[in-house]
Amino acid sequence: MRTVLVSALAMISLTQAPPSDAQDDRAQARARMVVEIAAMARETGGETGRPRFGDAVMAAMGKVQRHRFVPFAQEAFAYDNRPLPIGDGQTISQPYIVALMTDLLDPKPSDTVLEVGTGSGYQAAVLAELVAKVYTIEIVEPLGKRAAKVLGELGYRNVEVRVGDGYGGWREAAPFDSIIVTAAPAAVPQSLIDQLKPGGRMVIPVGGLFEVQQLLLVEKQRDGSATTRRTLPVRFVPLTRGSGK
Repeated sequence: MRTVLVSALAMISLTQAPPSDAQDDRAQARARMVVEIAAMARETGGETGRPRFGDAVMAAMGKVQRHRFVPFAQEAFAYDNRPLPIGDGQTISQPYIVALMTDLLDPKPSDTVLEVGTGSGYQAAVLAELVAKVYTIEIVEPLGKRAAKVLGELGYRNVEVRVGDGYGGWREAAPFDSIIVTAAPAAVPQSLIDQLKPGGRMVIPVGGLFEVQQLLLVEKQRDGSATTRRTLPVRFVPLTRGSGK
């Protein structure tokens, strides 16, 4: 009995232990990041139509541990409101852009979402806080495997990662309530529009290699047609295709 009591007391002590300095610093850094995102939303609201992001989206931005999705050398900058390199010629998007793209989707707890371009896995984690299921595709194998590992370590059981060409979407899991694309094609792929549910939304950067990219909100109408609206000029890595595509 004494052994059990000591173990129980030890467990209570552990669960009630104060956060480490590093944890506390990161919580404060995330809080500052959220404040900066809110300020940028107000500044750009005339262009985006979103001067204030939803409470659930902002809560997700304040919760997800961005430092877990960047290389160790970049951890000190993880909560700066800017993109960061993650290797293999790719970047993790600016937190404001992640929040904007997420908010434009109008995510609901029952939604199933497709992400094309997993990258670090950070955007998928933010979505996983808000929707029922996230399917995410990454063409760069080392990035896809790394993202799947980190998402698993953080307990995101509602995210499925696939390594492959995302241009054609994920037909077996379609249709989707919304689609988010985190790399820029020259034009909106019809294959992705086809995999949206009627009334669904897609947020996608579009622009050729030497063109100014535009972040578009695509809405699929009940008759199957699609409308698009520009929000902001952006800069994303190109959406690459698999061999022979």
